[in-house]
Amino acid sequence: MRAFYEKLFDFVIEEDFSDRMVFFRVGTLYLGLRCRGRAYGGKSVPDNAASIQISFRMPPSDVYTAYETLKQNGIDVIEPPTKQDWTHRTLFFGDPENNIIEIFADIHPDQTLNEPSGVHQLVED
Repeated sequence: MRAFYEKLFDFVIEEDFSDRMVFFRVGTLYLGLRCRGRAYGGKSVPDNAASIQISFRMPPSDVYTAYETLKQNGIDVIEPPTKQDWTHRTLFFGDPENNIIEIFADIHPDQTLNEPSGVHQLVED
């Protein structure tokens, strides 16, 4: 997992506790990865823990750049760049532990109204 995020995204390591976890600085936040099966505060993260979704906001054109980078690195994409009806352009893929990763960008509402994805319905009050 460390190599996946460090090499693919070039994230900077903020703190490294190699025996149990690593923290990456991602803009103004941290992404912390913990070893599964290890105890933390008396509880352990089970090997079969449910996947989580992590989302990263980018400028609109960078969603396509990220998509190309994923393809070039042989990463399976769950959903390619898609204009969503809630004014986001999204890209979904899985990391090596099957966590769902979303890369998204805010887009103008006209982009979704003129070319709706058909996935979601717009509701008017």
